[in-house]
Amino acid sequence: MLPHCSLLLLLCVARLLSTTSALPFEQKGFWDFAMDSLDSGGLMTMMRDEEEGSAVEEILPPDISMCPFGCHCRLRVVQCSDLGLTEVPQNIPRDTKFLDLQNNHITELKENDFKGLTNLYGLSLRNNLVSKVHPRTFVPLKHMQKLYFSKNLLTTVPKNLPASLVEIRIHENRIKKVAAGAFAGLGNMNCIEMGANPIHNSGFEPGAFKGLKLNYLRISDAKLTGVPKDLPDSLHELHLDHNQIQAVELEDLSRYKNLFRLGLGYNHIRNIENGSLSFLPRLRELHLDNNRLTHVPKGLPNMKYLHVVYLHSNNIAQVGMDDFCPRGFGMKRTFYNGISLFDNPVNYWEVQPATFRCVSDRLAVQFGNYKK
Repeated sequence: MLPHCSLLLLLCVARLLSTTSALPFEQKGFWDFAMDSLDSGGLMTMMRDEEEGSAVEEILPPDISMCPFGCHCRLRVVQCSDLGLTEVPQNIPRDTKFLDLQNNHITELKENDFKGLTNLYGLSLRNNLVSKVHPRTFVPLKHMQKLYFSKNLLTTVPKNLPASLVEIRIHENRIKKVAAGAFAGLGNMNCIEMGANPIHNSGFEPGAFKGLKLNYLRISDAKLTGVPKDLPDSLHELHLDHNQIQAVELEDLSRYKNLFRLGLGYNHIRNIENGSLSFLPRLRELHLDNNRLTHVPKGLPNMKYLHVVYLHSNNIAQVGMDDFCPRGFGMKRTFYNGISLFDNPVNYWEVQPATFRCVSDRLAVQFGNYKK
């Protein structure tokens, strides 16, 4: 009897050791779980529970993000460009960070088009046919910072833009009016690009930019005849190129003491009133090319940090010895590294060498030939 008991004990110990030395079970998927339950009849129970809905939460994997048909989804970027879409696609993954819908035929943005996309950082709707935007379209986009809406058919700035927005590009639309408070609540806004819209000076209502702390604003290729009033005084860059501005008056620039770069090229400017530039003590670059100036603007020698001046393609016939540089030594903090005077009716050989005494390099001055 004893030998039989010893043999039985050894078999039990061997079975125990073989069980404990096995590798841990690693579930690969749904069918691993199913086959593991097969011996005990658990498979039938599980399938019955699934039909009844009592075990769905336990057996299904976490939600798998779907990608809209025809789009490419990778690393939380959903690219649906160039697909001929006429509306915003459904089933956009909720964790999407950047949504690219450019180069389609979308005509309208509806209330729930972006529902649930609370993580969206950037949205591109460039080059569509959008003319209508529901007032609550952008409400779900609590964290969106960049909105690219150029080359559409907008006639007004969309309403209820997210407070998180930092940059908006709405150039090449049909915007003729910017109402008071159009950008209300957008304290984080840093950059607005709204050129190539058929907007006149009268199209900006008083308070249109109230509350904004912009660094960058471009209203080029519009129908402006003067520098718009009451733009944000925080601006570092202001681009008003390719308009119909006739002159710069004394008060036009009085509130922009933080400007680093001012673009007024390709206008019809004949005169810049004396003292106008004195309000821009931090200006680094001044673009006045392709205008109708007959002389170098007054006040340049007093601009301590100015180092680039574009004056080419004007009607400047004479350059004085003190037009660019101050007389006193050390008054200018930054030497010029770019002065363009080509395509002007000025005889460069008549210009005194001392005229450019505060230029870093003689090659920084460009005269070129004048073609009448």
